[in-house]
Amino acid sequence: MPKDEDIKKVLIIGSGPIQIGQAAEFDYSGSQACKSLREENIETILVNSNPATIQTDIDSADKVYVEPLTAEVVAKIIEKEQVDAILPTMGGQTGLNIAIDLNKMGALDGIRVLGSPIKTINDVEDRDLFAEFMERLNEPIPKCHAVNSLEEAFEAVEDIGYPVIVRPAFTLGGTGGGIANNKKEFEEIVNHGLDMSFINQVLIDESVLGWAEFEYEVMRDKNDSCIIVCNMENIDPMGIHTGESIVVAPTQTLSDEDNQRLRNASIKIIRALGIRGGCNIQFAVHPETKEYKVIEVNPRVSRSSALASKATGYSIAKVSSKIALGMTLDEISNDITKETPASFEPAVDYVIAKIPRWPFDKFKGNTGELGVQMQSTGEVMAIGRTIEEALQKAIRSLDIDQEAFEYTDYTDYDLEHATDQRIFQVYSALKDGRSVEEISEITKINPFFLYKIKNIVELENKIQQQGSSVLYDVKLFKEIKQYGFSDKRIAQLLNLKEEDVFKAREELGLKPEYKMVDTCAAEFEAKTPYYYGTYDSLPDEISDNKKKIAVLGAGPIRIGQGIEFDYCCVHAALALKDEDVETILINNNPETVSTDYDISDRLYFEPLTKEDVLEVLKQENPDGVIVQFGGQTSINLAKDIRDAGIKILGTPFESIDMVEDREQFTEVLNELNIPQADYGITNSLEDARKAAHSIGFPVLVRPSYVLGGRAMEIVYDDDELEDYMKEAVKVSKEHPILVDKFL
Repeated sequence: MPKDEDIKKVLIIGSGPIQIGQAAEFDYSGSQACKSLREENIETILVNSNPATIQTDIDSADKVYVEPLTAEVVAKIIEKEQVDAILPTMGGQTGLNIAIDLNKMGALDGIRVLGSPIKTINDVEDRDLFAEFMERLNEPIPKCHAVNSLEEAFEAVEDIGYPVIVRPAFTLGGTGGGIANNKKEFEEIVNHGLDMSFINQVLIDESVLGWAEFEYEVMRDKNDSCIIVCNMENIDPMGIHTGESIVVAPTQTLSDEDNQRLRNASIKIIRALGIRGGCNIQFAVHPETKEYKVIEVNPRVSRSSALASKATGYSIAKVSSKIALGMTLDEISNDITKETPASFEPAVDYVIAKIPRWPFDKFKGNTGELGVQMQSTGEVMAIGRTIEEALQKAIRSLDIDQEAFEYTDYTDYDLEHATDQRIFQVYSALKDGRSVEEISEITKINPFFLYKIKNIVELENKIQQQGSSVLYDVKLFKEIKQYGFSDKRIAQLLNLKEEDVFKAREELGLKPEYKMVDTCAAEFEAKTPYYYGTYDSLPDEISDNKKKIAVLGAGPIRIGQGIEFDYCCVHAALALKDEDVETILINNNPETVSTDYDISDRLYFEPLTKEDVLEVLKQENPDGVIVQFGGQTSINLAKDIRDAGIKILGTPFESIDMVEDREQFTEVLNELNIPQADYGITNSLEDARKAAHSIGFPVLVRPSYVLGGRAMEIVYDDDELEDYMKEAVKVSKEHPILVDKFL
C-alpha cells in the first residue's frame, strides 16, 4: 500500500500512569498504533512508564522503553534510536505536551511529527490562537480570554460577565477548572488554575451552561478525504465535563438539518487544521434557537474516540496510525467486513449508552458534585435496541450493587446541581409523579431523554400492578425484557426470587438474541463480528465445532481494579488462540484492549452480572470458563457459574471460596499452623459490637468479597462502629462483615 517511503522507524509516546482524566483509553490507542504500524513493516519504538498496561509488554513494539515520560528522556531515546518520526497523538495530553517541549528544545529537527503537526497542537491548545483560528474559519466559539495573571482575569470577566467557565490551558480532563458565579469563587478558581496549567495560563470562557452538548469523531487523510466515524450526544447539559456525562450514540435529538450543519463544521475544521488521522470536536447547541458554538477540538485520540471505536466497530486509533504514515482512507481495509474500505462511514442499527464510573465510594465526605473538572476513573458502555435497554444494561455494568434505576432521596437543589446520583434522582422525581417539563426546566436535560426514563417508570408500575401474571403474558414479558429489565429487577418488583422469574422466562422461550456490531448495519457480511444481547427475536445458533473457552473481563476502571486485569485477559485470549482454542470474551469497558474486535474469536459487550454472563455461556456452551483474570468482578461470579454446571478452569471455585470466606480460610491456616490476627464475622451491629469488645478496640472492619480495600476502616469505639455498619451493609449486601484486630 502506498505510504511515505521515508518513514521506516517511528517512536510512539505513551500516556504514563492511569490517572483521572487519562485512563485505559490511551493504552488501547497506543497498542492499536503499535499493531497498525507494524502491519506496514514500520519499526516501532515505544516509550511509556506504566507497568500495568499491555502496551509495555515486550511483544507490543520492536523496542519498549519503560522510562519517565519527560521531554529530556524522550529526546535521548530519539537520538539513540535515530527515529524518522514521532507519533504523540496516541498518548493523551502527556504525549502532546512532550511533543511541544521537544519542539522548543530543538529535539525535533529533521524528525517528522505524525498525526497532528506542532502548529496544529498549538492552534487548538492555546486559546488565543484557537480563537483567531476559528474567527478565520467563521466558526462561532464562546467569548473567551486567555490570561496569565489574576489582574488580567478580572479584566476578562468585566468584558464577559458572570457566570464564567475557568479552564487551565494545556491540562487534561478539565483539571483545575470550575464555574465561577461571583468574584470570590472566580479569584479562588483562577489562582488554582494558574498553578495547574502547563503554561501558567487560564481561559475565561463565556458560559453556555444548560446548552446541549454533541461530539463528532472525524477522520481525514492527506487527500483531504473526510468521514464522520460517529456522533454522540450528552444526556447531561453543558456545565458537566463530557467525561462526566452520560452519553448516547448516535445523536438522538438533532434534526437532520442541524446534524448536517455540525457535520459540515467538523469537516471544515479538521481540513483547516491539516490533521492526518482522527480528531474529536465538541459543540454546544442552544436547546431552543439551535445556535451552535465550537467548544473544543482534540487533535488526538481521546476517551470519546475509544467509545466511538467500540460503539461502531471502527478502530479510530488503528486507521489514524495508518493515515499518519501517508496512507489514504480508500487504501485501508475495514477489518470487520474485510470487504469495505475505511472510507465507508460506519452505520449503526442500535443505540449505545455510556455511563462514567466515579470513585466517590472511596472518599468519605465527598459530595459527588459534578462539573467541568473530570472526576470519573472509567466508564461502561452498553448496547441495546432502545435507549431504555442500553441505559438499564449500563447501570448493571457499573458494578455498584445496583440492578437498575433505584429510588434515591433528592431535593430540587440536587436535581439542579448534578452529582453522580443525578440520573437516579431524576428517575425518583418521575416516580414521584413530577412532570417531564418541570424536571427538564430544573435539570436542563432534554425532555426526550426524560420521557425514556419515564417509560421505564411506567413499565415498573405496570409490573407491580399486574403482579406475577406478567410472567405468563409472553407479549408483555418480552416488552419488559426489550426495555432492559433483568430477571433480578423483575423479581425485586414482584417480591419473588430471581430463579422464579428465570424459570418463567425459560418456559415462555424468551432468551436473548445476540446481534452483531458490524460497522455497516448488516449491509455486508461481518468477518470479525462482536455481539450484544437483546430481546428482539430468536437467536442464531453458534457452531460447536472447535474447543472453546470463555474469559470474563473486569468491567470499568476504578480505584483498586485498573488495567492490570485487562492485561491478564488479553494475554489469556492470545495464549488460548496460540493453542488453537476458540476464545469468547465478555466485558463492558470501551476503553480497554480486551474489548477490541480482534483479541478474541467472539466478543460479547455485556454487563458482568449473573444473568447476562450465564445467558452468553448458554448460547456459546464453552468447554470451560476462566474467571481468575477479571479481578473481583469475575471472581464474584464464580459460584453462579459453578452452580449452573459450567466448568471453571484454573483455580476452582472451592479454592476461591476458601480464600474469600474467612471461616474456611482460618481452617486452612490452622491446619498449616500459620497465625492470624483475632477476628469476628458478623452481619449485624449487635454481633459486630460483641466481636469488637471481645477483640478490643481499635478494630479493622471491612466487607468480604470486595475489592482493593473498598469500605475498609479502622474504628476506635462503639459510635464509629455503628456509623460504619450502616454504610458497610449497603456495600456488601450478600456477604458478611469482617472485624479484625488492628495490628
